[in-house]
Amino acid sequence: MRKLSPLLYVCISIVVALAQPKPIEQRIDSLLKLMTIEEKIGQMNQYNDDWTATGPATVDNDKANQIRNGQVGSLLNCIGTERTRSWQKIAMQSRLKIPLLFGQDVVHGYKTTFPIPLAEACSWDLDAMQNAARIAATEASAGGIHWTFAPMVDIARDPRWGRVMEGAGEDPYLGSRIAYARVKGFQGNGLGEVNSVMACVKHFAAYGAAVGGRDYNSVDMSDRQLFEVYLPPFKAALDAGAGTFMNSFNDLNGVPATGNSFLQRDILKGKWGFKGFVVSDWGSIGEMINHGNVKNGYEAALSAVTAGSDMDMESRCYKNNLVQLVKDKKVSTALIDDAVRRILQKKFEMGLFDDPFRFCNAEREQKELNDPDHAKSAREIAAKSIVLLKNENHLLPLSKETKTIAFIGPLVKAYKQNKGFWDIELPGGDSSFIVSQWNGLKNKVGKKTILLYAKGCDIEGTNKEGFAEAVRTAQQADVVILSIGERRDMSGEAKSRSDISIPGVQEELLKELLATGKPVVVLINAGRPLVFPYTADHAPAILYTWWLGSEAGNAIADVLFGDYNPSGKLAMTFPRSVGQIPIYYSHFNTGRPATDDANHNYNSSYTDLSIYPKYEFGYGLSYTTFSYSNLQLTKKQMTANEQITVSLTVANTGKYPGEEIIQLYLRDKVGSIVRPVKELKDFKKVALAVNESTIVQFTIDKEKLSFFNQQLQWGAEAGEFDVMVGASSRNIKLQDTFSLVP
Repeated sequence: MRKLSPLLYVCISIVVALAQPKPIEQRIDSLLKLMTIEEKIGQMNQYNDDWTATGPATVDNDKANQIRNGQVGSLLNCIGTERTRSWQKIAMQSRLKIPLLFGQDVVHGYKTTFPIPLAEACSWDLDAMQNAARIAATEASAGGIHWTFAPMVDIARDPRWGRVMEGAGEDPYLGSRIAYARVKGFQGNGLGEVNSVMACVKHFAAYGAAVGGRDYNSVDMSDRQLFEVYLPPFKAALDAGAGTFMNSFNDLNGVPATGNSFLQRDILKGKWGFKGFVVSDWGSIGEMINHGNVKNGYEAALSAVTAGSDMDMESRCYKNNLVQLVKDKKVSTALIDDAVRRILQKKFEMGLFDDPFRFCNAEREQKELNDPDHAKSAREIAAKSIVLLKNENHLLPLSKETKTIAFIGPLVKAYKQNKGFWDIELPGGDSSFIVSQWNGLKNKVGKKTILLYAKGCDIEGTNKEGFAEAVRTAQQADVVILSIGERRDMSGEAKSRSDISIPGVQEELLKELLATGKPVVVLINAGRPLVFPYTADHAPAILYTWWLGSEAGNAIADVLFGDYNPSGKLAMTFPRSVGQIPIYYSHFNTGRPATDDANHNYNSSYTDLSIYPKYEFGYGLSYTTFSYSNLQLTKKQMTANEQITVSLTVANTGKYPGEEIIQLYLRDKVGSIVRPVKELKDFKKVALAVNESTIVQFTIDKEKLSFFNQQLQWGAEAGEFDVMVGASSRNIKLQDTFSLVP
């Protein structure tokens, strides 16, 4: 074989090396050297498309020119392959041809709409929630979307706050498990997969603790509470590989989150080592002026970029001020380069530099948006999200042979209402794929069953003219189903309510229907926990159906007739009255604990209201019954390096197959910091046939016993612990104690 000359060998090696793709870091370095300061700042600038605004609308007739000039790095609310392709073509006319990043609030589905996130959380089914996010990502990416502003992982303990519907409820443990699952679902096997979207974890941080439940309001809390309750779901999302974070509208202890270095530099990018980028919420950089923390856009841009906000969503503060801030030597080019590097990194990871149009495939769009398996999955998780609150005399499930059913209420024949807030409005506004509750029932019952309908009343208002027709309709039926609740847009962003009772005269309609003597099943449609004392006390059967998405009608019918035995458990406490808010299960005992409703003498209670919620965290009934027995701990003492296994037997003792969510709670009885009366530390969801039993096991280790002390050090303290296993936070079935020893 002929030997290559040294010179020829070197030449061939150079050619081979040049043909190999360079590492992303090198490509970013090369690109940064070519970019002007204006082009760099352009990457930090995000605009809204012209179609739909999810914040205060900004009119900009020069958007296309700015994109051509490299002054825009991202667009949001740009939907569909045709639209995204048209904007990306304009970006490809820019000097350096840096692709745009398309973002969208894909909160609970794209075309296929899943239950609102709070409803999904009540399924406690992590695999189902991950699958829902996976399908949403598949559809959204097929529609040209690269990036979703989800999951929302804010812990929320005040149902007056409308955005509770976007999150996973009140508990940091459950919220963390769900945050992890949803990020994994959105991002799939990783950025760069054409059927995945980049997750954006929001809102960093503590937004869910807004004073008075008023959206955008201030938050004031200790650092210990921040770290122990409100930050864990964010850390879990980061551990799942989330590509981006969004900061929040609120100020935290007097500093707006958007300009909060403690949150963004010290914790997120420092202590946690986050390598992705941070985007502001809509206009929140400019809103720091309203907070009174800065006096103008110049100072707002300086505060935000210094604190670690890498991309400005819609405030124009970066676009209008960052160049001057660099010239004035208030902001270093190194700080700008760090932000731009983080943004470019994600664009490279997603493969947009290799093919800017790889997410703009119209053929794939049509295929994915019409996949029948997506509707099947939506139907399954919608059924799992329904919570059975009451079922006197086993009224449910209904027989499919019931002769006459009266389906009454303002939401029976609604379509779009079932999607809830934060749904995606695709071009054309087609709602034909949404299954109304009426059609779901029609699809379910036999041909011999007669379905009767009456609206009865509107969701809001005082008009009772439809009551008479509703009563006449009910009198003809064997059973009445009443569908009542909120409008879909009564919960969501900027939808805080001081009165969270069922609106209008809907409960008065229920009174009239109950007076007929007919058995009444109530469906409550809502985006948050509502207060409904009359319904709770008088209706014989209640299903909390939330907003279940495009398969709502089929899922509700599946549960009503027993094709699916409800298994949902509340992820958020339901108060008896607004006067109890905020209310949550993991409260402190206080020095004067209230032990029951009989004694209000100088203890932490109300003189005119129960100390207990109407429905506690973890509550939910089934058509069957379950027994808990034989609680065993492998040891009664453990060291920090050891574990204890908790085991128990759970049996289905009823007449239907069903699923039970077994919940493990712990209480640290004495601590250097006061500890909650109980904390969720694990859960298992098991499916059992009639008369079937299974052994359920949990592992307790040092991590489950740890908390943040006064110095914000994470660790466990020696002492005695209660271990509690139950069907809800209040319905504890089995209990024992153990000790952590030095």
